[in-house]
Amino acid sequence: MPELPDVEIYRERLEAKLVGGPIEAFRSGSPFLVRTFDPPIREIVGAEVREIRRLGKRLVWALDGDLFLVMHLMIAGRLRWKKAGASPRGRGVVAVFDVPGGCVVFTEASKKKRASLHLVRGEEALAPFDRGGLEPLAIDATAFAERVRLERHTLKRTLTDPTLFSGIGNAYSDEILFEARLSPVRMSTALDDEAIERLRQATHAVLTRFTERIRAEVGDGFPDKVTAFRDDFAVHGRYKAPCRVCQSPIQRIVRGDHETNYCATCQNEGRLLADRALSRLLKTDWPRTLEELEERKRT
Repeated sequence: MPELPDVEIYRERLEAKLVGGPIEAFRSGSPFLVRTFDPPIREIVGAEVREIRRLGKRLVWALDGDLFLVMHLMIAGRLRWKKAGASPRGRGVVAVFDVPGGCVVFTEASKKKRASLHLVRGEEALAPFDRGGLEPLAIDATAFAERVRLERHTLKRTLTDPTLFSGIGNAYSDEILFEARLSPVRMSTALDDEAIERLRQATHAVLTRFTERIRAEVGDGFPDKVTAFRDDFAVHGRYKAPCRVCQSPIQRIVRGDHETNYCATCQNEGRLLADRALSRLLKTDWPRTLEELEERKRT
């Protein structure tokens, strides 16, 4: 799922290309995309784009007539910039917005059809889309610490809970926790002041660094290669690859569709975290340390 750095660059590039011009046409290739009926989606045609906002992981197009188009890419949704006349029937295409100078093409590479568009009228109608999470780059140390300690969760869940922090998902939470040298399953209420400050600094550094990198990569173009598995990530998506700091193999915890990657040496004093499915299967045979894991491989 595109997260804060990716969505922010989408916002910037859409703003550069769309603001001040009208939506000339809207063509949808999916009956599942538009989730509202009043106002009807046809009202966006001819409306001028006034502003592009980011609301957590959502993009909000502010239009004439006090209209707001709320776009959620979910896991597999992506945006492309194409020449005028792009077909709404291409592979994975769910919608095409015709605008002066080209088209914004909305794609979704999934059969589950989770991506969505909502059209609402009035600022107050945006409230249901705001999950209440604080913007991690816009708060001070005190607000950050208070939010971390607000509820008792693992650090992984704390960072990715949209009611606590806005815009952080599976990928960047892994990178933040690695940089902070903190275990993803450590409890948020157990952190001392030093650890929370380390987490805050890592959050700010990781999100800022990758936003700047993506901005530099895109330049005055459009982000056509948004991915949750970047080559310059330290841990996310790098299971079994050597840690860039200590060379220990990156480990993982799998839960449903989500995978948490971490370095046992850098983040957990060499101890392996139990993968729920495998540890239940292996029980007492589950290796507790990297040394036990390597010994098991040799035997």
